[in-house]
Amino acid sequence: MTTIGIIGAGLIGSQIARKAVELGYDVVISNSRGPETLAGLVAELGPNARAATPAEAAAAGDFAVVAVPLKNYRDVPAEPLAGKIVIDANNYYWERDGRIPALDNGEATTSGLLQEHLRDSKVAKGFNHIMAAEITTDGKPSAAEDRRALATASDHPEAAELVTRLYDEFGFDTVNIGLLEDSWRVERDRPAYVVRQDAAELKENLGKATRTP
Repeated sequence: MTTIGIIGAGLIGSQIARKAVELGYDVVISNSRGPETLAGLVAELGPNARAATPAEAAAAGDFAVVAVPLKNYRDVPAEPLAGKIVIDANNYYWERDGRIPALDNGEATTSGLLQEHLRDSKVAKGFNHIMAAEITTDGKPSAAEDRRALATASDHPEAAELVTRLYDEFGFDTVNIGLLEDSWRVERDRPAYVVRQDAAELKENLGKATRTP
């Protein structure tokens, strides 16, 4: 049984956990406040889920999902994630995270920052441009003509392939942006951000994106 380590049990992390358990994954989920604060969520998720510390979740997962406020990305434990694929669902909200000049100036990407921190991991962008509730409600079978598409990006092909497989299981098509340096195209305030779109529309919106400054 594949285990997903989830670091961050907010809106996105908890919804990914719900869908993952439904699909038969084991889930080890964590937050910054301690496993005891997740008792209600774990009870809801059932026997295939347990709460842990971030380091324990990172160690337990065959791969991991990071869904924490971007200001806390340096707190993600690096050592237990070494050699593993890490799906980055983070977004930059300067109102919450404080100003990050490298992002404001268009010199970095949110997922690129996490990859720099997790130097021995394989980071792929995923689940960052969909409203949390829609992760469990918008998925459709692969044959659906109006199937929603989500984007990924990674410097490691095997990481992008894992996200593609997971998206498909969750009920979404995938558009691969390419490398992490281009993942800004699906970040906050770009045309592809948190809108329902099929693969063709997502590709079009990615092409419309402009970078600041």
